[in-house]
Amino acid sequence: MSIMTDSPIRFPGLFGDWAFTASSTAFHIGGKAIYWYGILIALGVLAALAFCIKQKERYGIEEDDLMDGVLWGVPLAIVGARLYYVLFYLDRFKKEDGSFDWAESVAIWDGGLAIYGGVIAAVLVCLVLSKKRGFKLGALTDLVVMGLLIGQAIGRWGNFMNREAFGAETTLPWRMQLTTTTGALVEVHPTFLYESLWNVVGLLLIVFIVAKGRRFDGENTWFYFLWYGIGRFWIEGLRTDSLYLFNWTIGGEPIRVSQALSLVMVLVSAFMLFYNIRLHPHKPEELYVNMAAAGKAAADTKDETPAEGE
Repeated sequence: MSIMTDSPIRFPGLFGDWAFTASSTAFHIGGKAIYWYGILIALGVLAALAFCIKQKERYGIEEDDLMDGVLWGVPLAIVGARLYYVLFYLDRFKKEDGSFDWAESVAIWDGGLAIYGGVIAAVLVCLVLSKKRGFKLGALTDLVVMGLLIGQAIGRWGNFMNREAFGAETTLPWRMQLTTTTGALVEVHPTFLYESLWNVVGLLLIVFIVAKGRRFDGENTWFYFLWYGIGRFWIEGLRTDSLYLFNWTIGGEPIRVSQALSLVMVLVSAFMLFYNIRLHPHKPEELYVNMAAAGKAAADTKDETPAEGE
């Protein structure tokens, strides 16, 4: 269904039929609309960066390495998220004559970023950076995934402002009422909210439980993929705007890309956690933060030792 992007959003079962009437456009600059969607994504990136800077010492990551990761990772993650979306919604970017609409394909301010594409791009950036700088990939990704959860939790509210990424119709008390382009009212699952809250809970679990007892580099990372995969699998099943795996079907039903990827991600993550915790446990000194600290201490001791003959 097609929704009016600036129509009121109502919650008829909450707060005495509470209505939200703000436009999806925040303001204009030189006649160009600046959307809340883009502003909220930018705020999510800044909040994620601020958090990661405060946490970096716990993972042995230098600020220069983190900043380089951000400078390369953020724009490439946005490109990856858009490419992923365009690839699986290719028909939406074709003109009437069948040619590809390049201008529309880059219009991310109108929405259309697939988080999995962004995550894939971010992991690749972390991989290249870790190889070039000589630190463990898992140490950096353990830090970055916490930032991802923050960015995702905030960024989902951009979908709310755009009146998109909602679920099927429901009668639950927290249902969200939207207006279609035909003027009809529909009451749907606020799936943007479900995912935002799921990410907040995941962040709290990592910060206060997983990270405090971290046993190997990559533990936060695999927990993130496990947690996000579980949440995304059930939330995607509620949505009406899913990306589908081309024209492939199972039992006559189209395959939702995010659900298929989430299922694979959950299984792989669960195995990796089990393997590294139960089958191949690690020693504390194998954590990169401890290795970096030991290397720094050795270098400091060497510098303090007087040369022979002094």
